[in-house]
Amino acid sequence: MPTSPEPLAAEAARELRSLVGRLRRRFLELSDNQELTPSQTALLSRLAKHGPASPGALAAAERVRPQSVGATLAVLVERGLVHRAADPTDGRRQVISLSDDGRAFLDGRREAGHGWLTRTLHERLTAAELAEVTATLRLLDSTLLEDHRP
Repeated sequence: MPTSPEPLAAEAARELRSLVGRLRRRFLELSDNQELTPSQTALLSRLAKHGPASPGALAAAERVRPQSVGATLAVLVERGLVHRAADPTDGRRQVISLSDDGRAFLDGRREAGHGWLTRTLHERLTAAELAEVTATLRLLDSTLLEDHRP
């Protein structure tokens, strides 16, 4: 009699969540946050991914109060990581965009993690294991996230 898939699926889910959490923590350890808070880096990442936005839109997207976003943006503007500009369609509003320095900051963080992961995979896995990992990741991506694609 075949075994029920639920225990296997539950075990795979636990292992995957644990692995993703450990990888996330490792990437954070490797990145130079330049003394920025998680809220500040989250806003930079959002601007990089979604483009310019108003402070209100950023607050809504991050699920925080507009006052919190205002304080966070003040630091990012002071550090030269974002720019404020008048909204071309409504001069009363501001639009926040990522500066070249902000993009460089995010690129540096991303490269540190990517470099470590590339080296580690190369040093610890055979070509056959790398092919298996790659195929598994493609399967997970197409299966788990197929209904969340833009």
